[in-house]
Amino acid sequence: MMPAPRLEIDLDKIGHNARSLVAQLGQRGISVTGVTKASLGYAAIAETLIGAGVKRLGDSRIENIESMRIGQQSAAMTLIRSPMLSQAQRVVRSADISCNTEIEVIKKLSLEARKASRHGVILMVELGDLREGIMPDDLLACVRETISLPNIDFKGIGTNLACRSGVAPDARNMAMLSELAELIETTLGLKIEIVSGGNSANLQWALSGAKIGRINDLRLGEAILLGCETLHRQPLDGLHTDAITLTAEVIESKIKPTLPTGQIAQNAFGETPVVADRGQVTQAILAIGRQDTDPDSLQAVVGIDVMGGSSDHLILESASDDLSVGTEVTFQLNYSALVRSMTSPYVTKVVKPVLGH
Repeated sequence: MMPAPRLEIDLDKIGHNARSLVAQLGQRGISVTGVTKASLGYAAIAETLIGAGVKRLGDSRIENIESMRIGQQSAAMTLIRSPMLSQAQRVVRSADISCNTEIEVIKKLSLEARKASRHGVILMVELGDLREGIMPDDLLACVRETISLPNIDFKGIGTNLACRSGVAPDARNMAMLSELAELIETTLGLKIEIVSGGNSANLQWALSGAKIGRINDLRLGEAILLGCETLHRQPLDGLHTDAITLTAEVIESKIKPTLPTGQIAQNAFGETPVVADRGQVTQAILAIGRQDTDPDSLQAVVGIDVMGGSSDHLILESASDDLSVGTEVTFQLNYSALVRSMTSPYVTKVVKPVLGH
């Protein structure tokens, strides 16, 4: 019997998704950086992405990049979060490129690169989402200072949208990034290698037939792993949305009222639940909770609804009474649930063997 809770990882489906996106974007002159952060740099997934044709791997945690290096992964790797000053030495040692917004950090990378090797830098630009990024008016000065530093290779520019404020990539902000690339090249006499337009949220724009301009790279993780775009979480044509699933086991199954009894105060997470009285229902409890996943980001089969959870319990309601103790329930999951489940040491990761191997 397989352990529960568990994530089941289908490498064939992940490989299919990656190959499909690499091919579609390749027709538009855009390469793919395969982002491994949601999978914690899991070696089998990294190898699958490289085998599917992604140009390089990207991760936000240097620990994941180091883990892939220890696993003998030799592909080009980009740290896609601005490095910590305290980790500059590790970044230079294990990552080929890092995304940066602070010249103080780039100076530290330059210093550390003298002891190791050259290090590539992508400067991230703020284009409206208000997460990381250099303000456009300050970009030229930052490029000038970056290219003056020894042992630093200025690789290009990038931006990030839709992660903090939900700002969608569109013709306007993508054209602005292209214009900034042109301005840098014209003003400073440089040739920019990488213009990274963003993440899985960019797919609707990139595949719509819009003018691509100078954009030649997208950083894709969620679209490959979960088969959906990230602006509206809609499935992408031809991609698998069940490449990774989460399975947990029922530890209690009873008929219970929907209305709590007693004075209502805050629950364990500081929330004050508002519950409608819907009479008696079939309620099941699974041995998994908020410490392991995001209950709001799980979807079971028709007839089973996720009602919430505590640290260690997930509450379901079922239209039937077939969720007996010991029954396993499998969920499709979105990005939030995937990240938490991959991170939890209590969730076993089971890799489905590649067909033909």
